[in-house]
Amino acid sequence: MFGFISDRRHFSQLSEDEVLALAISAEEDDARIYAGYAARLRADYPTTAEMFDEMVAEENEHRARLIARFQARFGDVIPLIRREHVAGYYSRRPVWLSKTLSLERIREEAHKMELDAHNFYLAAAQRSSDPETRTLLGELAAAEAAHAKTASKMRASLDSPEGDAEAEGANRQFILTWVQPGLAGLMDGSVSTLAPIFATAFATQDTWTTFLVGLAASVGAGISMGFTEAAHDDGVISGRGAPWKRGLASGVMTLIGGLGHALPYLIADFWTATVVAFVVVFLELWAIAYIQKRYMETPMLRAIFQVVLGGALVLAAGVLIGTG
Repeated sequence: MFGFISDRRHFSQLSEDEVLALAISAEEDDARIYAGYAARLRADYPTTAEMFDEMVAEENEHRARLIARFQARFGDVIPLIRREHVAGYYSRRPVWLSKTLSLERIREEAHKMELDAHNFYLAAAQRSSDPETRTLLGELAAAEAAHAKTASKMRASLDSPEGDAEAEGANRQFILTWVQPGLAGLMDGSVSTLAPIFATAFATQDTWTTFLVGLAASVGAGISMGFTEAAHDDGVISGRGAPWKRGLASGVMTLIGGLGHALPYLIADFWTATVVAFVVVFLELWAIAYIQKRYMETPMLRAIFQVVLGGALVLAAGVLIGTG
């Protein structure tokens, strides 16, 4: 481990040619990151993709100016120095490798990248002894600051008609891929497991047995809902997103919905566990009604009727069966 650390030099220890080489590789890396963002966003968010295309062109221009300056001072052989070779130098988190970055998160990452580059060029300019190099680095610092403003405009462009459309599309995709399947799973897990759990509870008045039944019902329902959601729609025509994402959302939320009122039966006293379970059920049903209103734009009274009343009937059926 200590050998690895010793192979990295601090930024303050780099010579001027090494600082320029580092700047050249950093500009190349940033241009490729922005190009990746543009390619990913082009189909759904053309306004933001176009901004990234412009930033790619400017990063390439910066790199060309740096190479020309390096060749004028130090020759044609540019040493290979990258961010990971320098201790204390800002690094790029590999967030661009993620396939699930939101539009707003990408804009925020671009803003941070440009601020980092601006600070780097200011520090590099202060260390340069050559007037022309110092002037170039100062100009690039100003350009990166302008890029940071462009990245801010990306976020501000959410208020423009194009940005509104992009934000609405991103929100709609989030709802179709995650919220809708997750809500269906939460409803199924919360409601469908009520009858078996409370029927077992009142029939046996054994908290451990009730917990095991609830756990089995929740896990089984989660697996079933997850596979059903993933298998019935590949998302290509419907645009609802990747099957595995929808299946994961549905399965996990189904499991959570069932476990919510099964976990209280880890309490040894039957009536204490049952009262806590009733409270959990009440909170679950109202939470589902709120999510329906918040994301699915379902009127609150209608959501209450569908979820709270329906859940109460299933709960009552389980209690009646268990006590009968």
